[in-house]
Amino acid sequence: MEPVYRPVIHAVKTLFFLQGTSIRILGEENVPREGGAVMAINHTSYLDFMYAGLPAWPHRRYVRFMAKKSVFSHQVSGPLMRGMHHIPVDRHKGGEAFAAAIRALRAGEIVGVFPEATMSRSFELKEFKPGAVKMAQVAGVPVLPVTIWGGQRVWTKDLPKHMGRANIPVSITVGEPIEIGRRDDVAAASARVKAVMQAQLDAQQAEYPTLSGDDLRYVPARLGGTAPTLEAAHAADHHDMTRTRDKFTG
Repeated sequence: MEPVYRPVIHAVKTLFFLQGTSIRILGEENVPREGGAVMAINHTSYLDFMYAGLPAWPHRRYVRFMAKKSVFSHQVSGPLMRGMHHIPVDRHKGGEAFAAAIRALRAGEIVGVFPEATMSRSFELKEFKPGAVKMAQVAGVPVLPVTIWGGQRVWTKDLPKHMGRANIPVSITVGEPIEIGRRDDVAAASARVKAVMQAQLDAQQAEYPTLSGDDLRYVPARLGGTAPTLEAAHAADHHDMTRTRDKFTG
């Protein structure tokens, strides 16, 4: 029974309907019908966790997302996050979140992870952290590569959000599960997962409606858009981290 998660899913689907969001899902059949898996997801939008859960819903699978601990402390989101059995991540005690994720995976759950750790301002794949692959390796489950394109036009960092009826198309691709061997090199396996996700994303971008004018700010510089380059985005991320660190240590 999922007394909290089920109503939230229906609320999310209603939101997308009201927004006029056209959602295209490829590879839904790749979501395991049972057993654990690490769902590795690219991150360009604040709504990515909503989009990523959609391919699992037809099979009545529920994705347990790893999210920063502060979300669980909020008076509104906190009860919902706990009710949906998501996993809090304390950046000072990462081992606790890792252990909780392993328990969930071994219990047959799908655990959602953003390997880039933070949202990509460039809308390109950033460097992957090794945690997603390491969790899959320790728990003995596959990695499920999931890429989302278009969600950055709805709500992302530093740019106007369009939460009303904007009729924005969003593409979601679920790749075939990637097995991680017990003795596989974690860095090499992470690179393999990233390469698969890059290929998926390339295909989604090629098929997405052509954007122009102000909408070019949602397109990577590599593709002729005006989004920040990876280097400029990295500098902005570093500035954010420095500002946050100073806030807590000043």
